[in-house]
Amino acid sequence: MTYKLHKLLPAGAAVVAFATMMTNAAADQIVKIGHVGPLTGGSAHLGKDNENGARLAIEEINAKGLTINGQKVTLQLDAQDDAADPRTATQVAQKLVDDKVVAVVGHLNSGASIPASKIYSDAGIVQISPSSTNPAYTRQGFKTTYRVVATDAQQGPALADYAAKGLNVKSVAIVDDSTAYGQGLANEFEKTAKSLGLKVLSHDATNDKAVDFRAILTKIKGENPDAIMYGGMDATGGPFAKQAKQLGLRAKVLAGDGVCTESLAQLAGAAADNVVCSQAGMALEKMAGGAAFSAKYQKRFGHPIEFDAPFTYDAVYIVVDAMKRANSTDAAKILAQIPGTNYNGVIGTTAFDAKGDLQHGVISLYNYKAGKKTLLDVVKM
Repeated sequence: MTYKLHKLLPAGAAVVAFATMMTNAAADQIVKIGHVGPLTGGSAHLGKDNENGARLAIEEINAKGLTINGQKVTLQLDAQDDAADPRTATQVAQKLVDDKVVAVVGHLNSGASIPASKIYSDAGIVQISPSSTNPAYTRQGFKTTYRVVATDAQQGPALADYAAKGLNVKSVAIVDDSTAYGQGLANEFEKTAKSLGLKVLSHDATNDKAVDFRAILTKIKGENPDAIMYGGMDATGGPFAKQAKQLGLRAKVLAGDGVCTESLAQLAGAAADNVVCSQAGMALEKMAGGAAFSAKYQKRFGHPIEFDAPFTYDAVYIVVDAMKRANSTDAAKILAQIPGTNYNGVIGTTAFDAKGDLQHGVISLYNYKAGKKTLLDVVKM
């Protein structure tokens, strides 16, 4: 009896092993897509909005079912916080590489995207930024850097052109927050402003953690410009506009997409109505799929879109589109398909040029009326 039991055990073990093997074979392949943005600090609301857009796309794709090369695939969002800090950005970029993500959607800020981009380039992982606008991001010679928004080389000129022709501005003071984004946008604005004949009275620098701008604004008040261009994010741009109003400056405040958010009205108070800002992408209300996406986002997260969620949403779908065309979940094969992207999504048709920029960038211009962000114009570049 003991002998028979001994003889049966190997057969039983073989059955268990075979069943386990078959279960593993049938199990979905887990494929990680990274997302990085500031989830702490002054821009955390924007980072979370971006993450939500990516998460919504991944949840939808998983619910529909995804099969690549005959294997069922489950996508997993590997979400990281770079706190909008360049050094932290490189650390989390390396973590995503170590986590074996097949692509990265991020980072939000140019000052984070640029240093992190070398990490992804060295690893051969595609990086699609939904919101980094500094031209330098895609001018480093890397084959891995892409973005789904226009650049400051388009945004700065569009804002300057509107100031000169739409607002009849003759003189301007410029302030930037010393980040790659704020400084880059301010410099592009300044070049075009001068070419249009605007008088640039001054160009001052602050930092992205500043809360008190009264010294700079008092100096600018003495210069009496028609407008002040501020290069920075809404966390500092809101107080900047509010303090300008408190000091009695008559000048319009001009700003880029970092300031041009739904939260500006809370950050600037009544002074938001003195702001004219640009967004490096199509306005949500002008996107063919904008209304439907907005409703889905509101239902899933319980609040409206803040800013760039449609761009992260499409970026995830662009990665999956490349995955399908490659018929592979291998990062190198996905990367190889990205240059041939011709994807029609919420934000419109996305196709990239040789640098990784959009072939057809769009700039939207806004002001605020009674605290409500209101579309002024859409400029196709």
